[in-house]
Amino acid sequence: MSCSINLKKVSLKNSSKEVFRNLTLDVSHEEKVAIVGANGSGKSSLLKIVAGLIKQEEGELFLFHNEMKSLKDFNKYRSDIGYLPQEVSDHFLCPSVIEDVMFALRAKGILKDEAYKKAISILEELGILHLENRNIYDLSGGEQKIVALAGILITKPKILLLDEPTNALDEDAEKRIIKILNNIKKSMIIVSHHKSFIESLAPSIYTLSKDGLNKQN
Repeated sequence: MSCSINLKKVSLKNSSKEVFRNLTLDVSHEEKVAIVGANGSGKSSLLKIVAGLIKQEEGELFLFHNEMKSLKDFNKYRSDIGYLPQEVSDHFLCPSVIEDVMFALRAKGILKDEAYKKAISILEELGILHLENRNIYDLSGGEQKIVALAGILITKPKILLLDEPTNALDEDAEKRIIKILNNIKKSMIIVSHHKSFIESLAPSIYTLSKDGLNKQN
């Protein structure tokens, strides 16, 4: 099966401290993979490497069978990668929910009316249509997380990189996110501490440690 993401013997250091080494991972087309591990094990850093935000110390990274030798190589694939950071509040670009969700489409030159219709559709799908005209910074942490996810999904990326996507969500919102992500046919790497969440979503679960990734049985 064609792979969307390949990591080969990837290592990362933070200053002089080794975070992880010899990390190898293959994520096939439309495969959902979850990564768990202790705090400080490098889970968020791993997602940033795949997203092209930081460079690994050693090893190789391929997206769609093309090697990413430098961060500039990711430019061609930015629209194919949807990255949801653990803390989303600093990543919003517009004050209102609807404007922020529309932003990526408008930046691509899509007309306002069309972008608005698509934004309304994704807000409705995520169950947050009632937040359309709210100020993002008046929302709860959980509501902000779902708005950020809406802003990612509206661009229809081929790869989703989700860092603690259910953090700060209540039980109903978490169930809604699980249903949505289960219905999305995309390659995903999900970092989460919520065992029930990842077990209901990702058939393949890996534990990250200093020595790399180990697949759970």
